Order: sequence, then C-alpha cells, then structure tokens
Amino acid sequence: MPSFKERLSQTTDCLTMHVCTIPSATVTQAMAAAGADAVIIDMEHGAIDHGSAHAMIAATSGTQCAPLVRVAQNAEVDVKRALDLGAQGIVFPLVRTADDAQRAVASLRYPPHGTRGFGPFIAHSHARVSLPDYLSKIDGTLSCCLLIETREGVENIDQILAVPGIDLVVPAQFDLSTDLGISGQFDHPDFVAAVAKVEKAANDAGIPLGNVALSAEQAEGLKARGYRVIAGFDLLWLRAKATEAQIWAQGAQ
Repeated sequence: MPSFKERLSQTTDCLTMHVCTIPSATVTQAMAAAGADAVIIDMEHGAIDHGSAHAMIAATSGTQCAPLVRVAQNAEVDVKRALDLGAQGIVFPLVRTADDAQRAVASLRYPPHGTRGFGPFIAHSHARVSLPDYLSKIDGTLSCCLLIETREGVENIDQILAVPGIDLVVPAQFDLSTDLGISGQFDHPDFVAAVAKVEKAANDAGIPLGNVALSAEQAEGLKARGYRVIAGFDLLWLRAKATEAQIWAQGAQ
C-alpha cells in the first residue's frame, strides 16, 4: 500500500484529511474507517495529550489512513516525540521563513540527512518492522506538511517552497486572515491575494496544496483551483450534524 507521501508525489488523486481535535481513538477510528486518506492529530489546538495521541495513531491501524500530528511548535523535541509514537508525518504550524522550512524537513530525518534522535520503541510496532530495521525502512517516508499562517510566510513563500522535502502546503485560512487583521473575512481582497500568492508558488514548485472544505461546493471550488487535499474538522463535522438534527426536529413539530 503506498504511503500518504507517495500518493501525494506519485499520483494526481484528490485526497481527504481530517483534523482530529477530540482526544478519542474512537473518533479517529471512525474517520479512518470512513475512508479518510489521512488524519491530523491536533496537538497544537486540540485537547490531546501524548497518551491520547498514541491511542489515536494506533486506531488507524489496518486502514489506508495515515496518522499525521500537528505539533504545537516547529521544534525537534515536539516532532521527535510525535514520530516516536508512530506518526507518519508532521504538520508544522506558523512557517514563516525558509529556515523554518529547513528545520522542519530536517527534524523528520535521521542523521546524516536530518536531526531526528533514534528511539522508535513504540513507532516500530506501528510500522510493523523490527526496531533495528526501523531506520532503513521508515527514514525518508514521512510526510512534511507546512502551514502558511502569517503575512511573513506569504511574503517568503517562494523561498520556503524552494526547500527540498516539502510534501504539502496549506494556506491556513483562520490564522492567516487573523494575522492579516481581517479574521474570518475570506472574501477580503487582501486575503484572496495572499492565498493566490501561495497557490501560485506551490503550483510553480510542483508541491500539492491542501485546504479546508466543509461543504461539497467548497470542495469543488478547491479542486477547480488545483488543490489535491481536502480537509475537515472532526468537531465541526459533529456540530454541523447535531445542528442539522435540531432542524429536523424543529421541522417535524
């Protein structure tokens, strides 16, 4: 079965990726069983500790769903611990410069290619390899996803995406619009221009784009602009369905 990284680089498939903020292996398992190509276990904004993250990663076993982790910061210690729990990739927040991107890529690889420390005592079981074989089997197969969330990141996007080893870039609409001073105004000209600059840089660099769609119309709009990964949020899906049930009930009265 090809890895998420391979599917991004070797196919033109449109893939799905759901952000899991709920600290629940059951929710993650349901997302994976529904056919999600990847989940992002959110340790930046979600209510998830390392024990929950390990259970959530394990809950994807037996499916094609790749468990990625969004770390709280672009720091080796956070990345190392997430990978040693079995994450198959890392989502890096607040990437502002090419140096940030280089640090992110390096933290996913073992020396001499990177800076990751060796200790996959948990991860080797999830990868279904022996501990001694883990490095040769896994190094270089993990996904690197960068979030562009600031004005500075947009300004430096060409240099950021020139760094080798980036698999996916996401112009993160909530943080980016907030940093631009127009929080949630996704039709504002400044926001539209910023996202367009990221899209052009990604297309020029041949790096897949991902973004959030919470409706079929939004998903079709992203696909029409060349996006390869369509993302959602577990909590927002749950709330939307609960709200829909309220409408059903009120309409029946």
